[in-house]
Amino acid sequence: MTSDDRYIVATDGACKGNPGPAGWAWVAEDGHWAAGSIPVGTNNIGELLGLLRAIEDHADVANLVVQADSKYAIDSYEKWMDGHRRRGWKTSTGAPTKNRDLLEQLIGVRDARRAAGLPDVVLEHVRGHSGHVLNAWADERAVRASEHAAKGVESAWSSLGPHPKIDVSAAPKNGR
Repeated sequence: MTSDDRYIVATDGACKGNPGPAGWAWVAEDGHWAAGSIPVGTNNIGELLGLLRAIEDHADVANLVVQADSKYAIDSYEKWMDGHRRRGWKTSTGAPTKNRDLLEQLIGVRDARRAAGLPDVVLEHVRGHSGHVLNAWADERAVRASEHAAKGVESAWSSLGPHPKIDVSAAPKNGR
């Protein structure tokens, strides 16, 4: 935990083509991480999955801060998903809401936190590819997962399981 009792997790999504093989990831300030691949998805799906998995995997963390370079993921969570649900999963223009299944899951994890008496997750926008170390690690993991997805395999990996934590004191070697 940081000195202000906030636990910071960065998320990202990646896609080779859009749609195409996609990946998602989260990387925490203590070096814990998770990533996953889906053979066919979009960048937005990867971004939403990174956010969803970060919240799910930290369900018991009171002061969870999620940093994302995706305004789409942040706005979906903070501004849009409840409105889509109220309108019967239609956008403000009446079109069907994209990624409804993920938005429903995000509502579910948010509501579970509230039911447990935990504060809402705080979302912070960070600029991608700008030297933000946790975002660079999340990008590295999401890109690697999308490359795995290109082989047609859906999978997930995590330091909460058998994989080691990563050293987040410096950006990954790919320089992103």
